[in-house]
Amino acid sequence: MSNNKNPHKDKAITTRDEDYSQWYLDVIRAADMAENSPVRGAMIIKPYGFSIWERIQRILDDKIKETGHQNAYFPLLIPKSFLSREADHVEGFAKECAVVTHHRLKASPEGGVIVDPDAKLEEEYVIRPTSETIIHDSFSRWISSYRDLPMLINQWANVMRWEMRTRIFLRTSEFLWQEGHTAHATQDEAAEETAKMLEVYRVFAEEVMAMPVIAGEKSPSERFAGANKTFTIEAMMQDGKALQSGTSHELGQGFSKAFNITFLDQESKEQYAWLTSWGVSTRLMGALIMSHSDDRGLIVPPALAPTQVVIIPIIKEGKDNSEVFTHVDLIKSECAQNGIRVHIDDRDHFTFGEKSYEWEKKGVPVRIEIGPRDLENHSVTLVSRTADDKQQVSIDSIADSISQALVDIQATLYNNAQERLTSRTFVLENYNEFKEKIEAGGFFSLSWCGEAKCEDQIKDETKATIRCIPFEQNTPATNCILCDQPAKQRAIFARAY
Repeated sequence: MSNNKNPHKDKAITTRDEDYSQWYLDVIRAADMAENSPVRGAMIIKPYGFSIWERIQRILDDKIKETGHQNAYFPLLIPKSFLSREADHVEGFAKECAVVTHHRLKASPEGGVIVDPDAKLEEEYVIRPTSETIIHDSFSRWISSYRDLPMLINQWANVMRWEMRTRIFLRTSEFLWQEGHTAHATQDEAAEETAKMLEVYRVFAEEVMAMPVIAGEKSPSERFAGANKTFTIEAMMQDGKALQSGTSHELGQGFSKAFNITFLDQESKEQYAWLTSWGVSTRLMGALIMSHSDDRGLIVPPALAPTQVVIIPIIKEGKDNSEVFTHVDLIKSECAQNGIRVHIDDRDHFTFGEKSYEWEKKGVPVRIEIGPRDLENHSVTLVSRTADDKQQVSIDSIADSISQALVDIQATLYNNAQERLTSRTFVLENYNEFKEKIEAGGFFSLSWCGEAKCEDQIKDETKATIRCIPFEQNTPATNCILCDQPAKQRAIFARAY
């Protein structure tokens, strides 16, 4: 719960039209989700924010295990030499790595502590920016025969990438994620794995987060370091910018050759394994905020919300409120029997208005208000986070009314986001028109020749990158929008977080 002494509690939320970036930070602060930490670029995820991340974890973990993967855990510290084994990988992460060079501190004559110069490590360790290298080192020991394949491993962990410009949830030096790592006997099996896991992410984004996405392949310049192919789901935020919301990578055999991950096939011939990796992170928390929230605060889709319903009893001082609390308990019990996650806010040191305002800022989908006057009418007041009106609903049908409200809110959030994605996705053939329209944000389906020089020039001139080459090419490609040469496909260009 929020601390009533928090000096930031009652600050107003900046509107999206006034300052979108400040609005984003204000929503996080008002919902009491997270805050900056004393560690440069790192965040403290507060209990309410972490409860949402736990829901993401729980739902995705079940989906990952349903596809046959098992959870494991690998060390935070990676020998520096491991990152040198795969050239593209080390080049991709070298500038973001934090390095551990010593293993001990000692007291300073001037007071405090200093690094003990005698405690220098023989080989430095890198704080994991991602775990391909250390997991592949293990795979090289665990895999010897085709019978050991496929190897399907997932890890929930923290990673560190020394970002220069940080923003809570979207880009932090330390963040939380899951990273899947698998090994297969054939290239086709690895390709099937990457497609399967991308689909897991797509379904989660659309059905749980109520966030429509475009799925496709990254351009070569946007691939994960060391991958042969990278696939992605891209979501559009309310300001028209893109947010990469999940990636899945075909790693080919490069890491297998670097880490000697071999197996004897059914003909007793030695083969290199085909590898994949895939993951999502706490960046999804930023996607949640920027997809659905409004100028009153956070909005959490019911399928994701840790608390779907909050019940606020209306208490009359000096009166017998036992009947109110009896009905509150009955409503909670009936909700629980119907699988509805419910919380009773019976704090006596907050006013009814303060409680209502707090839960509105936290984005809880449904609020139930019940007091003596409601009981006289054998009803309660139901307030939907996505509607401006209050409904009087019968106590006899309260569980059905709440269930329907949750379904309606989930659908409303998805439909609003889908309308935004549809209305702000433009198919263009004229480069000058694109340069003009990109200033207002949106996704742009452009014919692209496939050459990096055109991709780079467009990025330099417009700050728009290729978010993906969509699997669904609904409009035939013509000539490249920049060089006018025959195009290979259409790509989605957008400015992005």
